[in-house]
Amino acid sequence: MGMTITEKILAKASGSKSIKAGDLVNAKIDVVMCHDVTTPPAISMLKADGIDKVFDPEKIVVTPDHFQPAKDIKSAELHKRLDDWAKQKKIKHYYPVGKAGVCHALLPEQGHIRPGEVIVGGDSHTCTYGAFAAFSTGIGSTDLAAAIATGELWFKVPESIKFVLKGKLSKGVYSKDVILKAIAAVGVDGALYKAMEFVGDTLKDMSMEARMTMTNMAIEAGGKSGIIGFDQTTKKYLDEHLKENNDYTVFESDADADYASTVEIDCAALEPMVAKPHLPSNGAAIGDCAGLAMNQAYIGSCTNGRIEDMRIAAKIIKGKKVAIRTIIVPATPVIWKQCVDEGLAEIFYDADCVFSAPTCGACLGGFMGILAAGEKCVSTTNRNFVGRMGSPKSEVYLASPATAAASAIEGKLTDPRKYM
Repeated sequence: MGMTITEKILAKASGSKSIKAGDLVNAKIDVVMCHDVTTPPAISMLKADGIDKVFDPEKIVVTPDHFQPAKDIKSAELHKRLDDWAKQKKIKHYYPVGKAGVCHALLPEQGHIRPGEVIVGGDSHTCTYGAFAAFSTGIGSTDLAAAIATGELWFKVPESIKFVLKGKLSKGVYSKDVILKAIAAVGVDGALYKAMEFVGDTLKDMSMEARMTMTNMAIEAGGKSGIIGFDQTTKKYLDEHLKENNDYTVFESDADADYASTVEIDCAALEPMVAKPHLPSNGAAIGDCAGLAMNQAYIGSCTNGRIEDMRIAAKIIKGKKVAIRTIIVPATPVIWKQCVDEGLAEIFYDADCVFSAPTCGACLGGFMGILAAGEKCVSTTNRNFVGRMGSPKSEVYLASPATAAASAIEGKLTDPRKYM
């Protein structure tokens, strides 16, 4: 029996010739991602145990992002602890406020992600990096402490679900719509501790930005990871972004690899999707929910805060005024600068949008877009749980940047194809 791409990566990382789903392996970690929420507790754990080391200061990437710039005294103290630790441990890849950005956009952009590697981070959406044919997964602060100190973690090798994406996406339909459809198809726990492997001809027309949107939300179906195979689109992105260590290993799933199940999605027939409150799996076609009044539109986050997302939103908003409070947040300083250089920031300004510096703030109900009781928000983020973006009596509707932009203009859920 052959192996999946996920099994091959974990086999290499654990020094095994062959492994299968369910095996326990001790894997060497290639990259550890650290941010301002889960890393300070990990640092405290290490200090309490008398461990004053990091396994490799060149394989740890650190950025504040959830509450940056600091919104209050507590978040400022988190940043100070992160700053002090990163400097003390001589972390090579440290992005302080000013260079900081949303971690899952920043790491690929700055060339820290390579195929065939094992990547972990103290954030559930670390599965984003699987778009680069890597095994990438989120961990808690305890495992993060272990990874920082030893560069190793044990894993139960996950089973894989194969998602076969067929057909060319119609105008106005994007990868966010595809992943919302996939999550709706299997349910919020339908891929529990499984690797969601995306294949099919739909992918060939997707940029790396679009693919990252899909793997980013694997966790919303309970997935241990999301992963997409290597192709020329992957290579082109890496050629442009890798600044060092251009050597990487490409793995592919064997034709006779074992999968827990296969899910086929006719992407050519797909309409713009909206995930209604209060689960990402509560997906519906825009035609079934259009017209519902919104109070806020939010375009940004580790799911849809990349330059491609900004361009999609700007194309729809250009020359118009938004009807509701609209907050647009580029995910990194580089993307922010691109928005300015390309005139996108001016389009957002002229439309009466808020155009923010990079932050995760509103997505997790931290700051920069908190919802009051009774308010409804159409958002390009990844979660719409009760109270996710503010009051437990508010509601979040997940959608693509195109749907969010069209809805911002009309003040209600709107089919973006109307503006195309």
